[in-house]
Amino acid sequence: MGYFGLDLFSGAGGMSVGAISAGVKVKYAIEIDKYASLTYRLNHPGTNLINADIRNIQLDKKIWDKRDVNILFGGPPCQGFSTSNQKTRNRENQNNWLFEEFLRFTKEQSPDWVILENVKGLLETENGFFFEKIRNELHKLGYTTNYAVLNAADFGVPQIRKRIFLIGSRHGIEFQFPSPKTTNYITVKDSISDLPSLASGANQIELDYKNSSENLYQKQIRSNSKKSINNLVTSNNKIVLDRYKHIPQGGNWENIPKELMSSYKDFTRCHTGIYHRLNESRPSVVIGNYRKNMLIHPWENRGLSVREAARIQSFPDTFHFFGSIGFQQQQVGNSVPPLLAKAIFEKILSY
Repeated sequence: MGYFGLDLFSGAGGMSVGAISAGVKVKYAIEIDKYASLTYRLNHPGTNLINADIRNIQLDKKIWDKRDVNILFGGPPCQGFSTSNQKTRNRENQNNWLFEEFLRFTKEQSPDWVILENVKGLLETENGFFFEKIRNELHKLGYTTNYAVLNAADFGVPQIRKRIFLIGSRHGIEFQFPSPKTTNYITVKDSISDLPSLASGANQIELDYKNSSENLYQKQIRSNSKKSINNLVTSNNKIVLDRYKHIPQGGNWENIPKELMSSYKDFTRCHTGIYHRLNESRPSVVIGNYRKNMLIHPWENRGLSVREAARIQSFPDTFHFFGSIGFQQQQVGNSVPPLLAKAIFEKILSY
């Protein structure tokens, strides 16, 4: 039996990359953002992507046949569930209710499997109100569910990134989550050491690799790629670049001399993740809004390039991001790491 997928809130397509590499044919996807949709379409030409607000899609118009989809997956927007966002972690934030569209599509499609992915803060927001509501509604629709918080680093992604996955089976299968694939974590150096050296403000679409692949991770990610693409770096002013010079690997804004932080009203209130220089011998911290957080390259005094961030997310080098640098950075940071997604889909296909 073949597996045919529908990717809701698809973004640039990180979950779809994982699904396809596991053997799922992703037939449809829905994404509201114009540039993420462009990136998705150009990397997944075999998928019918609908660029629209999911709330405006009426399923009674028979966009596709129910038989076309037997695995439905996606991650409703999660900013409102993030533990770093205390202002809108509540029931009043309308974006916190977009999971209802996931449930609406589940009810209409009745797929064999559903996969809902989100930040682990979903378990805590409003004392678990949203998570329990989602799970209870899936039970009412006849799904047997299980959930777990998984660390991407356990599945070969060079990044400590914990996400919750809620899996539902319409056939009474009690899904057992895959065991970690490795305890020898892929490091930042393992991930990006072969990529070209760049300067702040770099804007090279395509460059030669610095050298041949140095390890299995690089070989896997490079695959059939001949060049490094998306070599775009945020342009920082002189004072920011001067700040970078004082930060050792693993350090942050606390290592910057006070006189260089005078532009801040109260720099002592900076989050510990601001101006964090990645440690080459460890997996990366979360690649989220890495431009705003000023994540610093481990041995060059600049921010991360789009390709370096994509490497740390486990996107293949052949995956091309589109739009301005800000849109590309957002697409990478918002994505589910493909290797983490692949582990989930492989387990589902094993049943």
